[in-house]
Amino acid sequence: MQQSMTVTQRECPARRVPSGEPATIPKGEFLTINQALGGNYTVTWQGNMLRIDGTDADAIGQQVEVLEFEDKGTGEIDEDQVWQALDSIYDPEIPISLVSLGLIYKVSIDQDKGEVKIVMTLTAPGCGMGPVLVSDVEYRTAKVPNVQLVQVELVFDPPWSREMMSEEAQLEAGLFF
Repeated sequence: MQQSMTVTQRECPARRVPSGEPATIPKGEFLTINQALGGNYTVTWQGNMLRIDGTDADAIGQQVEVLEFEDKGTGEIDEDQVWQALDSIYDPEIPISLVSLGLIYKVSIDQDKGEVKIVMTLTAPGCGMGPVLVSDVEYRTAKVPNVQLVQVELVFDPPWSREMMSEEAQLEAGLFF
């Protein structure tokens, strides 16, 4: 996708790059779409680089990524839905899901508190997009029914290696021969 200018169609939630800090872009604002990868958009607005989730793409005139989960009416968090949410998050530099990359180490659910704890890593400890990826994980996991709180622990032990990737991800990245 080439850079393009657009005007926000509605108020749009976003996250600052690279801090992951939440921001809101008001309706009627001009911005530049710099990149579209993994269903998310990197934009520039008022001199700030921001990331807009694909589930909010309609706010910038783009195709919405639908991420809906059925509430089964049990009042409980469905772990499969948590993993589906995580599998919908893509590395911003390598458009492969965090799950396929092997970046999600553990998911724990406390049904009584409605809390999901996620232990994850990055492809490199110095990855500048780490805070943005953590905020992507929090944002998307919170869309699962009955999730009240998402806590992400970023760890670097064990260190990530390409062997943690699924075979499909290795093929897609051209690392499997």
